[in-house]
Amino acid sequence: MSTAIKDNTETLLNAPLEELISRANKVRKKFIGNKLELCNILNARSGLCPEDCKFCAQSARHHADVPTYPLKGEKEIIEAAQKAKAIGAEKFGIVTSGNRLTDREVNVVAQAISEIKDRIGIAVCASLGAMEKSQLQLLKEAGLSRYHHNIETSRRFYPHIVSTHSFDERVNTINSAKQVGLEVCSGGIIGMGETWQDRIDMAYTLKDLDVDSVPLNILIPIMGTPLEFATPLSVDDAIRTICIFRIILKDKIIKIAAGREAILKDSQLNAFIAGANGMLIGGYLTVKGANLDADYALVKEIKKVWTE
Repeated sequence: MSTAIKDNTETLLNAPLEELISRANKVRKKFIGNKLELCNILNARSGLCPEDCKFCAQSARHHADVPTYPLKGEKEIIEAAQKAKAIGAEKFGIVTSGNRLTDREVNVVAQAISEIKDRIGIAVCASLGAMEKSQLQLLKEAGLSRYHHNIETSRRFYPHIVSTHSFDERVNTINSAKQVGLEVCSGGIIGMGETWQDRIDMAYTLKDLDVDSVPLNILIPIMGTPLEFATPLSVDDAIRTICIFRIILKDKIIKIAAGREAILKDSQLNAFIAGANGMLIGGYLTVKGANLDADYALVKEIKKVWTE
């Protein structure tokens, strides 16, 4: 680690939280402005995943109580996109469990994307696991605008969380998506037992990969997973992490995903004063989110505070 980065790390970790929030908010205003991105996702294939990600309720190696079903059909995916647009989402994400889709499944998703672009007019994202460049090219030609593939954590901590596929495999998929001209959404989960340095290293890795959007999930310990007894992250630590990501990543979308309601609770607004400028609405993969009225009220609060 260079001296400059090390000095910056110490500043980020030791600064009083109120000062860090103020600094992050200034960075957001300068590089992002008051643009708030709202996304909605569909769990298009649930459960029975052969991978061993310790945080995930959908792994067949764990014992979490989640729905299991194969890839939804084209009609169901299109209907979900219609609902996403109706609730005010600007982007609709198609998400599947498992590390890879078959070519047949990729074709089903591609056809659904094409229909959504033609008939509904909402930007489409996809999170379908590891992919070959040819598959990503097919999805882009169908109308996909952004590919989502989290790195989850730092390279150092990654083997403590996942052993069935590598950190480099994830990086390779991200690079392939960029090479075919797709925007990339990539972030991870905080609160899994990683150190502060791991969080900072993750932010710098995402900066080096030059991703467009960074979703930050705050671990919700789920019964039946290896992390079910993890101590939930404190609100202050979550807010400090968001500040750090904004300061390091400057002009990238930083999106608060799972854990926004469960962990931040009444402090959700502070996440957006601390640098976040995106959020998922309408729920997550296996965890129910806030009701839409609560989300709309939060959006109104965010926009009010940003313009004061």
